Amino acid sequence: MTTVEWKGNMAFEATPPSGQTFRMDTHPDLGGTEGPSPMEVLLASAAACSAMDVVMILQKKRQTITSYRIEIEGDRVPQGTWPRPYTSIRMRHIVEGPNLDQTAVAQAVQLSDEKYCSVVATLRANTEVSSTFEIVEPSPA
Repeated sequence: MTTVEWKGNMAFEATPPSGQTFRMDTHPDLGGTEGPSPMEVLLASAAACSAMDVVMILQKKRQTITSYRIEIEGDRVPQGTWPRPYTSIRMRHIVEGPNLDQTAVAQAVQLSDEKYCSVVATLRANTEVSSTFEIVEPSPA
């Protein structure tokens, strides 16, 4: 289970099962100072998931990668409209290495995109989300 705890203002600290905590905050234009916004984390998660797949696939294909990054951006519905989901997301894989096989890189990107990346698959799915709540009274001092 992942927990997300309020740290004041609009900052929240996430603690996933790995125990590797990280902070999220509102967008800097709105006064955030302690971390990326949740929507920025969502894009970064999609890119990191895909990148991990591509690196593993290319390593299995004995391709030498010396540098790799993904540039990812998304379009959202206009401000003032709620919710503001991404309506499209674009990833650009930039892979560097000696004698990289273009077919191998294309296959690795396609396999990640269509088969392996769970984050991208979740973004494409009609995932059911449910919420409950609990109110806790403060302990008497």
